[in-house]
Amino acid sequence: MKIANAMALVAGADHSVEFTAYDGSHAGVGGSDVRIEVRSPRAVSLFLSAPGELGLARAYVAGELEVVGDMYTALKRLSIVNGDHLSLRAKLRLLKDFAPLALRREKPPPEEIRLRGRRHSRPRDSEAISHHYDVSNRFYDWVLGPTMAYTCAVFPRPDATLEEAQEEKFDLVCRKLGLAPGMRLLDVGCGWGGMVVHAVKNFGVTAIGVTLSKQQADWGQRSLADAGLEGSAQIRLCDYREVSEAGFDAVSSIGLTEHIGKA
Repeated sequence: MKIANAMALVAGADHSVEFTAYDGSHAGVGGSDVRIEVRSPRAVSLFLSAPGELGLARAYVAGELEVVGDMYTALKRLSIVNGDHLSLRAKLRLLKDFAPLALRREKPPPEEIRLRGRRHSRPRDSEAISHHYDVSNRFYDWVLGPTMAYTCAVFPRPDATLEEAQEEKFDLVCRKLGLAPGMRLLDVGCGWGGMVVHAVKNFGVTAIGVTLSKQQADWGQRSLADAGLEGSAQIRLCDYREVSEAGFDAVSSIGLTEHIGKA
């Protein structure tokens, strides 16, 4: 079976995607606004070693697979591709035809961090956060804009800017917490300090924000200094489990639990 035909078979007939491959094969919906180009045998090996979104992402990051067209549309159309619709006969044929590539067991791209140590130990968590966020504040400034807010925004109006929507997100959290002047806030996983700055400036609280990213902490500390808020707030480079103070009136955590898990 040709590569593109195999990809189209796994994707299923309901997905409006065109597939092309290095072996000259074409399949799927010809002329679609989304085309997946499989550029090398390594792309197939990466996909087979981690079927689903992870394998596709690894092949894309490694430059062995290309998405032509709108990325959001491609991800939406392929988000539930898992091969569950395939018959046993089809699965056996795929296994037979692509066994050599499946057995290669390609290593993940070097950009993908391989963590060491006990899950959610303090050194391991620190390594994970540093790898993700300490790539440079300049990079994140390009991506996130002046609010330096990484998590989802809340648009108060259809025509609101992203900056307004991020401020609305911070404000919504503050309102939900019932913040009022004189209260003490702990922001766990504070990022670049946007929530801390917003809460102190607009709700009159004192606040401590903690992050495991040195570059986030540096940015947040400068933001407090630039806003003249150093007497009312701190951004600390430390694990949330190392905060010695107690008796906070409120604790915010915007996007941290996805890193550390419910338990």
